[in-house]
Amino acid sequence: MACTVYTTPSLSMPNPHLHQRQVIFFTSTKRNQFFRGQNRAFTVSCSAEAKTVVIGLAADSGCGKSTFMRRLTSVFGGAAEPPKGGNPDSNTLISDTTTVICLDDYHSLDRTGRKEKGVTALNPRANDFDLMYEQVKALKEGIPVEKPIYNHVTGLLDPPELIQSPKILVIEGLHPMFDERVRDLLDFSIYLDISNEVKFAWKIQRDMAERGHSLESIKASIESRKPDFDAFIDPQKKYADAVIEVLPTQLIPGDNEGKILRVKLIMKEGSKHFSPVYLFDEGSTINWIPCGRKLTCSYPGIKFSYGPDSYFSNEVSVLEMDGQFDRLDELIYVESHLSNLSTKFYGEVTQQMLKHSDFPGSNNGTGFFQTVVGLKIRDLYEQIVAERASAKTEAKV
Repeated sequence: MACTVYTTPSLSMPNPHLHQRQVIFFTSTKRNQFFRGQNRAFTVSCSAEAKTVVIGLAADSGCGKSTFMRRLTSVFGGAAEPPKGGNPDSNTLISDTTTVICLDDYHSLDRTGRKEKGVTALNPRANDFDLMYEQVKALKEGIPVEKPIYNHVTGLLDPPELIQSPKILVIEGLHPMFDERVRDLLDFSIYLDISNEVKFAWKIQRDMAERGHSLESIKASIESRKPDFDAFIDPQKKYADAVIEVLPTQLIPGDNEGKILRVKLIMKEGSKHFSPVYLFDEGSTINWIPCGRKLTCSYPGIKFSYGPDSYFSNEVSVLEMDGQFDRLDELIYVESHLSNLSTKFYGEVTQQMLKHSDFPGSNNGTGFFQTVVGLKIRDLYEQIVAERASAKTEAKV
């Protein structure tokens, strides 16, 4: 068997964006071999049956990817933390089961380089898709990689870090579904689709309140990125297995504050290992206002909708929530009317929501549907693992 270790050379070299590969040949069936090189030693795991499950999450910056990652890793257990003893500015998060890689690490141009060439980070010219593909493929096959680091503080490309192959690899960022080669490696894909009105409101809240930016600079930043977003980021949603679409509420006429949200969970039919969640009766068209004795609702209330639809010529099921919860402990009433949630026990969605009640979006459909998708991904992972175990048993027979 031959295993390939993908590495990134020192950034002090003449061309730091070239990548190298070192091939190790095994003459035995041992799963682990010791590798020494580049002043470090590590173990290469080569197991044909133990492939990593790869999840892709696409969205523009400031659209809730980090919160979604925290909800997802929590479903699998264990806190997600940066690699121990590594670069304190690493973007990678590692838990017991998952490793989350930020695709900003595959920028081929640092902040100064992008400014000199007049391109944004959204432009494919500012990213190394060859290296992205090779390293995601290696990790999927159980092979460690030396992954580059894009430093968001300095805007520079830092020396690489060693990433071991996890049980579940999540690649999140601007372009997880842009390159067809990378897209074909994904076992499941999600797109966070934030409407322009809501995105603007969120960026004002984040960049003015937390980062001290002026309203004018925020508007200028959004406008400068919009052409590249429309050309390279937004089209990826047509490839997603699930889309979480965030829109202004329809419960308050003319509302533009972005505090009350209408959120759609768009689920593609026919995706392997994923069956859509439904409300009351699968395939029906339903509008439901649950406010009453079992669900406390202050103005403007809550409305749920569910039904079949078409999305980029794909058949989908759409679950929608407009409004927000007053009391998360009452969410179990809504949960009990949803089917196909892939929960382990009654009330698990509500438990997860209460566990992270301080996360952004916990009182509306963004947090609710992120939690639902997280549980569906856990189910997808368990199905894939069970299939591989069954295939391995059959092969021995």
